[in-house]
Amino acid sequence: MKKLKILTLLAYFGIQYGYSQEKYNYAAFDWFEYEGKDSLFSQIILKENEYLNPILPGFYPDPSICRVNDDYYLVNSSFSYFPGVPIFHSTDLVNWQQIGHILNRPSQLNLDQLPISYGIYAPTLRYHNGVFYMITTLVGGKDNFYVTANNPSGPWSDPIWLPEIQGIDPSFFFDENNKAYIINNGPPPENKELYEGHRAIWIQEFDLSSGKLTGPRKIIVNGGSDISKKPVWIEGPHIFKTKGFYYLIAAEGGTGDEHSEVVFRSEDVWGPYLPFEGNPILTQRKLDKNRKNPVSSTGHADFVELPDGTWWVVFLGCRPYDNGFYNTGRETFMLPVHWDGQWPIITNSNEEVKYVNKNPYLPAQAKTLSPMNGNFKVRDDFNSETLSYTWNLIRTPRDTWYSLKEKPGSLIIRPRPVAIYSNGNPSFIGRRQQHTNFSASASMQFNPLSSKNTAGMVAFQNEKFYLFLGVKKVDNSAQIFVESSGSNLNNGKPTIIANAPLAQTQNVYLKIDGKGRYYSFYYATKQDQWVLLKENVDASILSTKIAGGFVGTYIGMYAFNEE
Repeated sequence: MKKLKILTLLAYFGIQYGYSQEKYNYAAFDWFEYEGKDSLFSQIILKENEYLNPILPGFYPDPSICRVNDDYYLVNSSFSYFPGVPIFHSTDLVNWQQIGHILNRPSQLNLDQLPISYGIYAPTLRYHNGVFYMITTLVGGKDNFYVTANNPSGPWSDPIWLPEIQGIDPSFFFDENNKAYIINNGPPPENKELYEGHRAIWIQEFDLSSGKLTGPRKIIVNGGSDISKKPVWIEGPHIFKTKGFYYLIAAEGGTGDEHSEVVFRSEDVWGPYLPFEGNPILTQRKLDKNRKNPVSSTGHADFVELPDGTWWVVFLGCRPYDNGFYNTGRETFMLPVHWDGQWPIITNSNEEVKYVNKNPYLPAQAKTLSPMNGNFKVRDDFNSETLSYTWNLIRTPRDTWYSLKEKPGSLIIRPRPVAIYSNGNPSFIGRRQQHTNFSASASMQFNPLSSKNTAGMVAFQNEKFYLFLGVKKVDNSAQIFVESSGSNLNNGKPTIIANAPLAQTQNVYLKIDGKGRYYSFYYATKQDQWVLLKENVDASILSTKIAGGFVGTYIGMYAFNEE
């Protein structure tokens, strides 16, 4: 490990001290472009007072929202990507602009050696008396913690750990009497599971002055909305107070097709909490899976009240392209909340989640500079000295292996002996695949000094399931190739499925086109003169249904040195 760090630092400082690229090789990316091409979005023409779901397409799961006067803030789970917990701002709930990441320092987020679907689960964002609170679970690490900030764009504190909590998905509730509580998913009574997936919702008071939990812990929901039906994985709890009641909402049914949202209420924060007879208040599980343009797996919701007294909800959902296959991961949707007497309802059991809805009654804000939903085209020319919020790394970086300053107008990525298929921090910088049909392309300069050097573009789902369009050296000549990992070929091991010689490696252009479950791979040595390398590669291996876990596909730039 010490040798690796020394070599990495030498590589990084080599050019500054006069060493040539021939000795310390790198990949230089001059630009990266992404374009969404979903046919549904192309067919929709929004009216002036309408918005489009999902409001955050791509891998933006487990949304939590809070309102501060006329401003709204939203966060999502980030699992083992770094920086962690993206945070967005809006004044109309329709146009969202990312203002940073809450966990953007290694001291806040240790993801070392964690599988990609571990890490940060289900953050909750709340505001109380001038302070923002974000509470979450670091799965595979020290479990539950919270951080605070006076400004939502940061800086945020280092973690304050809560070892008393056994479980996941903690959430703050601040009552009108200035008392505070933490609610979370935890083990069933006496740790005795009556069936697989039997969980409970716990509550404990939080002392605002000391910043610690205090007093007894208590179960307020055992099993779910109806334990006689053996409900599974009650989680993602939130409490809010209105109409003289404390309302508890929670996800139920797991993260697949049976996912749902249920609601309980009580006259006292400690309970008893009675379930709504009309539960679930949100689900798509009873609908025809073969319906056109389905939204599936809806749940894990959070509510917000607007100044006019109306309520809205953000929640996760998926857009499968074929019988449960989706590569985009779990996305953030938004709908109005309707009240049936004193109970909130999002959809009835036979109602589809709509892609087009009327805007909340809020003053319209200017559209964000970086579009977040529908079909859009974005390009990064790497003219800034820092990465835009679009980009993420895999796990916590411990070395400096990329630069935007070294060669202005280019992103330099250094190959290191950390593979994309390892549990380390590879030389990978990626963005979310946000559309079922898309195109991603990049301009790369790369001079592989040996057969052990490689660089290019990766469509990455997890350590075992990815597709790699790369350049390497074979028999003293450059070669472009497509590598598949996770397919039935070669027992799922990384396998070259296409290759071609390259006359030169300066200004090599790379492109991945996705159409549902099939991706095609192109290259060029002159801009826009694309050569098809491999057509219709089965990319269903990047779907959650095959790859498993809780994340979506990332498309990014990668360099590797196998030494």
